Amino acid sequence: MENTVHCLVLSFPAQGHINPMLQFSKLLQQEGIKITLSTTIFFGNKLHKLPPSITLETISDGFDSGGFSEAKSFRAYLDHFLQVGPQNLEKLIERLGRTNNPIDCVIYDAFYPWVLDVTKKLGIVGVPFLTQNAGVNSIYYHVLVGKLRVPLDVEEVSLPELPRLRRRDLPSFLLNYEKDPTFLDLAVDQFSNLDQADWILCNSFYELDQEVIDWTKKIWPNFRTIGPSIPSMFLDKRIKHDEDYGATQYKTEECMEWLNNKPKGSVIYVSFGSLASLNEEQLEEVASGLKDCESYFLWVVRPSEETKLPKDFEKKSQKGLVVTWCSQLKVLAHESIGCFVTHCGWNSTLEALSLGVPIVAMPQWSDQATNAKFIVDVWKIGIRVPCDEKQVVRRNGMKECILEIMDGEKGIIIKSNVMRLKALATSAVGVGGSSYQNITEFVNSLFHFTSITQSNRSPAFILQ
Repeated sequence: MENTVHCLVLSFPAQGHINPMLQFSKLLQQEGIKITLSTTIFFGNKLHKLPPSITLETISDGFDSGGFSEAKSFRAYLDHFLQVGPQNLEKLIERLGRTNNPIDCVIYDAFYPWVLDVTKKLGIVGVPFLTQNAGVNSIYYHVLVGKLRVPLDVEEVSLPELPRLRRRDLPSFLLNYEKDPTFLDLAVDQFSNLDQADWILCNSFYELDQEVIDWTKKIWPNFRTIGPSIPSMFLDKRIKHDEDYGATQYKTEECMEWLNNKPKGSVIYVSFGSLASLNEEQLEEVASGLKDCESYFLWVVRPSEETKLPKDFEKKSQKGLVVTWCSQLKVLAHESIGCFVTHCGWNSTLEALSLGVPIVAMPQWSDQATNAKFIVDVWKIGIRVPCDEKQVVRRNGMKECILEIMDGEKGIIIKSNVMRLKALATSAVGVGGSSYQNITEFVNSLFHFTSITQSNRSPAFILQ
């Protein structure tokens, strides 16, 4: 096909990063763009169910047998990948150029800022993909430029177009910087060279954070929101049969039949994501809180966390079901779900608001506390559970928050607010919506770039 655009999509090796990037890849395919997905060898070998239309090519990070766990530390992992990554990526791009049509564009997880150096060298389009919300991006940018200093010596932070943030509302990496600067450095480095990127894509939508997005575009005029990046059948339904992300490390699912037998809005769904680890005391409090609630509950507990559950806690009963994995989107879309007790990871937050599910916020680390701040005080689609002096959520506090959402007056307002956001999210990705228009603009620019570089692979790329 003449002027076919070929994009290499490079994801960080984590489920929460590959899901939105893979979903965006499917949208690009719909527009006639050829996609090659890439991630690390270790992570890529564990993936199942990739869409047949998307080719997977892996890249070595130097830890092909064990990934992060093979390195002495996460810092050592990142440092080594920085050493070997650029050369390995360049070899992959050159090899794909010999066997398929050449790579025109690399869309890369913003955790890999070094990718932009490779694309500049090779004269192809370099596009970072930001997997956090716009407010969190702003916080990390302000750390980069020195407007927000670490270690923090203030109790409250005020940044342009953001709500006032107390220490507990900030990403945990800022608060733990002195103990280990690795994660904050990784998060902040995303923004170190964005001014040189051809485009900057963010997994959010304009109507959710208009003020901060407008502010961001003053810093980077080529910044665009392209989300919510979740399967089409849960939003605009433009891609038929697109009912899951299509990349998972797990194979089984066992809870839909259980949900089918429960009344509408009667089930509490509980999941703390694929990375957060709760200690035994916290898991016991969650277990007791769920047992004490009058509602049914479905709780996802990863295999590595199961041994921490109380010995007498039933994993399957008439009232509750504990599973090691489920299709979160299908669960959240099920009419029996009444609320979502979540760690407030950005993907989970976007999924909940896109499907109209109220949130009980129980943030653990990373950007989750900031997401919880927006959930509770800006978008008003949830309640944050209180912690004690040990930073443990107690059963009674969790129970009261769940009851308020499920049966209280505040819950009625929250449900109304989240349904309003659901409508806005659906509109954003639908034909003519804000994200739809941004994706169309991006796609058109790629075809323009390809047409002017077909004969000689020029590094020039003009934002159309």
